[in-house]
Amino acid sequence: MEIERKFLLEQPPQVAGCASKLIEQAYLCTDPVVRIRKEDDAYYMTYKGGGMMVREEYNLPLNEKAYAHLLQKADGCILTKRRYLIPLSGGLTAEIDQFFGKYEGLWLAEVEFSSAEDAQAFIPPRWFGREVTYDGRYHNSNMSKGGSADGQQE
Repeated sequence: MEIERKFLLEQPPQVAGCASKLIEQAYLCTDPVVRIRKEDDAYYMTYKGGGMMVREEYNLPLNEKAYAHLLQKADGCILTKRRYLIPLSGGLTAEIDQFFGKYEGLWLAEVEFSSAEDAQAFIPPRWFGREVTYDGRYHNSNMSKGGSADGQQE
């Protein structure tokens, strides 16, 4: 189960010295979501069920050859981003995504929780900006369809 809230960052945070991962991901299907991802030197296939803040999520490992094969079958654009991991109070971690390519300049923050109650009780730091948890335009699966981050088709 994935329980997360998502925020649109108006100003990029200071990320120098933060742990990070380079991510490339593409979508084989967006309903239900079937995603493949390269995260540094690791490869995964992910299934995500319906929902916005709370939804099913299953990850399966892939190897580089399988990832390359499936990447050729992906629909839409390939998303590329750098994910920075920033510790928050209460043992939480902010996953800060800096997008490249089509979405250059877009920064999103995600925080994962162990329960829906914890997610609802979370008070985000001010620098997080506007919450977009329930705005489907900021789901990576929808972004892969080629619209702009504000939902306009290009």
